[in-house]
Amino acid sequence: MTALVMLALPAQAATPKAGTAAGGKGGEVVTIYTSEQGAKQQMVRSQAAPLKAGHPLNEGENSVFVDPGMRFQSLLGIGGAITDATAETFAKLDRARQEELLRAYYDTEQGIGYTLARTTIHSSDFASGSYTYVEEGDKDLKTFSIEHDRRYRIPMIKRAIAAAGGTLPMMASPWSAPAFMKDTNHMLQGGKLLPEYAAAWAKYYTKFIDAYTAEGIPIWSISLQNEPMAKQTWESMLYTAEEERDFLKNHLGPTIKASAHPDTKIVVWDHNRDMMVHRANVIFGDPEAAKHAWGMGFHWYETWAGFDPMFENVRRVHESYPDKVLLLTEATVEKFDWSQVQRWANGERYGTSIINDLNNGASGWIDWNMLLDETGGPNHVGNYCFSPIHADTRTGELVYTPSYWYIGHFSKFLRPQARRVSAASSRSNLLATAFLNPDGKLATVVMNPTEKEIAYNYYVGTASTRVTIPAHAIQTLVH
Repeated sequence: MTALVMLALPAQAATPKAGTAAGGKGGEVVTIYTSEQGAKQQMVRSQAAPLKAGHPLNEGENSVFVDPGMRFQSLLGIGGAITDATAETFAKLDRARQEELLRAYYDTEQGIGYTLARTTIHSSDFASGSYTYVEEGDKDLKTFSIEHDRRYRIPMIKRAIAAAGGTLPMMASPWSAPAFMKDTNHMLQGGKLLPEYAAAWAKYYTKFIDAYTAEGIPIWSISLQNEPMAKQTWESMLYTAEEERDFLKNHLGPTIKASAHPDTKIVVWDHNRDMMVHRANVIFGDPEAAKHAWGMGFHWYETWAGFDPMFENVRRVHESYPDKVLLLTEATVEKFDWSQVQRWANGERYGTSIINDLNNGASGWIDWNMLLDETGGPNHVGNYCFSPIHADTRTGELVYTPSYWYIGHFSKFLRPQARRVSAASSRSNLLATAFLNPDGKLATVVMNPTEKEIAYNYYVGTASTRVTIPAHAIQTLVH
């Protein structure tokens, strides 16, 4: 077990003062938080020498350049999903460990300060079984009930909201319509929505939003369909780009607008980066569909099979449709193996993705399961995966993985409504992104995925200081 490092953020200033590092003129002390492979403690705090103007710039040196005056998208937040599997595992912990988990994720000082969440509309594969909220064949939705969720999921979400300070924007996504609404008459293995059930299925979303809101869990946004191009062994349903566009503009969009919660955001695609440009062109390129689509969600799973992560596709959609919000809505390391739970490369995959997604225009990042057990489940079809924290239900202990620390280097220090600012590395051996927080604090994340320690110049405007980052490490620099 890796101990949770209790840290307090440095004292906050209301706005950057003239002559401070945020203005790039020097004199400001930079606080550095470092996590590195093999360390007994992570997110260790240290300080660099004050930023100072006048360091001669040499081409052969590693440098990270930040310009707080060049500002881009605002950050919605960073968080993780509360699935049935997460909630079922959470319920097996004793009260002390439950409180520890909630602090670890939502506390801004003792934890990593999550500010977004996602959940499922009835079941996904990450549950002990497949289920819906209506009885089979009930096209009028008269039997609609979220009673199933009141056992595990709703109680955990309520405690998460409280731990987050009373507000936790929640996205909800369906994996499949009920079996009777599909051409396969089965929730698993893909299949399509039958046209005669389009209106009923659109209403199903609003019934869910109404029911969760009545429980004190407002639904900030919904995605139209999780992974609409993937026929999975678990709950899944397929839409072509044109089918998703038409369901949005003819059914879901108008139904949400006419509901008791017309401001609920609708996110389209909710699948991998590889095909997101085409899906954006078809949906956002249609004015009637586009007016109902607030943004686009994407996942990272095209990378698992060895393909390029295709971060540039995020940028292409952002450049083509700058009024649409982009956010990663799901990511996890698959093919679970308990012996590899501390594999450092898992964390580095998160760091690489978050930096590149943010730098290419994403406004938020939501991890998949926040908590799984020692099997990488429960999962009713055996699709076991890693999560940032695992509960060993044999011992009752929580196990913090490298992914937790890597995500934390962003979620703890990049706060909602922070503005991304210009950040660039002079060499490809370092990755970097930077955000100016609403309180005036600048947070820069630097990642070293190489085998060697690297010394670099940290420039903010014309001022700089010298920083060393260990091999296979990630740092957040705050000032």
